Amino acid sequence: MICLEILEWVKLVIGGALIICGLIIFLIELYGIFHFRYVLNRMHAAAMGDTLGISVSLVGLMIFSGFNFTTLKMMLIVIFLWFASPVSSHLLARLEFTTNENLKSHCQVYKNLADLEKEIKQEREKEAGGEEK
Repeated sequence: MICLEILEWVKLVIGGALIICGLIIFLIELYGIFHFRYVLNRMHAAAMGDTLGISVSLVGLMIFSGFNFTTLKMMLIVIFLWFASPVSSHLLARLEFTTNENLKSHCQVYKNLADLEKEIKQEREKEAGGEEK
């Protein structure tokens, strides 16, 4: 009897801690959304915070619920969010990239992959040249 009571207290503490961690992640996300100026930075903070915050909160609720069909449903929600959130964030970022005419004033833009590879190669050569001296 006492063993079951201790197990319930452990479930309460762990589940509550995970839910509180999820809420803290949401607060950090809100700070990022309102702190950053550029839309892609805000979108990144929102997407990462939502995915992690909801997942941690739902894991806490799964611990409260125990092992049953409701837990399976919550697990499926977590899995769906882990797939859907990055895809939707990528599509929003691509939309911003293709429609924003002033993108170069906010970040570095590469015309193609070859330009990016060339710049990385130049930076590595500079670093290698600095280490030899």
